[in-house]
Formats: sequence, C-alpha cells, structure tokens
Amino acid sequence: MASLQELLQRKEELEREIELTKKRERADAIAKVRALMSEYGLTLADLGGKAAPAPARAAAGKVPPKYRNTKTGETWSGRGLQPNWLKAALAGGARLDDFKL
Repeated sequence: MASLQELLQRKEELEREIELTKKRERADAIAKVRALMSEYGLTLADLGGKAAPAPARAAAGKVPPKYRNTKTGETWSGRGLQPNWLKAALAGGARLDDFKL
C-alpha cells in the first residue's frame, strides 16, 4: 500500500502532466484551425464570431482644474461631485463663477 506522501507526489505529477497535455492539445487545435482558415481564406466574421477586441482606450489624462479656492489653493476640475470646500462656499452665498480660473 502506498503512503500518503507517495500518493500526493503522484497526484502532483499527474496534475502537471494533465496541464501540459491540455496546453499541447490546445496549441495543436489552434494550429489546425488557423491552417484551415488560411487554406479556405476564412475570417472570424465568416465563422460568425467576433474579431479580436480593439485595444482598450488609453485612460484619460488628468483634467486641468477649472475652479480654485483662493484661500486654500484647493482645486476642482468641474467633474464629479463638488468638493466640500466648494459646497460650503456656495451654501454661504458664493457663486460658482467666483472660483473660476
């Protein structure tokens, strides 16, 4: 009867072999599909699938500030929620144009 340690070692070996076999068979299948597509001049659109996704748009850069608190130097770009300093000033009777750059 095999010990627990021996069984665990065999299990790890089998899992590695399974993973390698999956990768090899997947690569073989992809190669076959590409060869057939090339031979018959097929595209993904011909197969009814979607083409590879377009590259993701680059993240928008930081937006320059449009409003500044002259007392503290804090700024706000005008996007998103109004900062607390601006809310407090507006509640105190200031106008948004008072802070415009």
